Amino acid sequence: MINERIRFPRVRVVDTDGTQLGIMPPAEALTIARDKDLDLVLVSDKADPPVCRIINYGKFKFEQEKKAREARKKQHTSDVKEVKMRYKIEDHDYNVRVNQAERFLKSGDKVKATITFRGREIQHSHLAEELLKRMANDLQAVAEVQQAPKHEGRNMIMFLAPKR
Repeated sequence: MINERIRFPRVRVVDTDGTQLGIMPPAEALTIARDKDLDLVLVSDKADPPVCRIINYGKFKFEQEKKAREARKKQHTSDVKEVKMRYKIEDHDYNVRVNQAERFLKSGDKVKATITFRGREIQHSHLAEELLKRMANDLQAVAEVQQAPKHEGRNMIMFLAPKR
């Protein structure tokens, strides 16, 4: 709320340099602001009496948007990254997948470890479960199992989340 939109009987007024001008009616505060070619901006309506500041509203609004942009930039959303493999994976390839998962977990993302079966391979699901448990064991320093290995159609899936 700015200028004429401020509808309180009395407001506490703060000048541009931060000095308090005291408690006065909004009309009087508005004339002081107009003399300085600035706006009267309501800063806090929760206080008693409400606090208004004499500032350039356009600049004030720009600064607030800038702060909001910076806050959005700093927050990190956690994605789910997938690591796919087969149960007959060789040791080196397995280590590459573990390193990928570790990198994802360290950057704060969750990891979905998927083992795909083709044809009759689905009969060896116990081997796939052992592989996923081995992966969870290898990553236990940086991750915790969010969902244990389970069947989903022709895949076996396990979710890992970064440790807090």
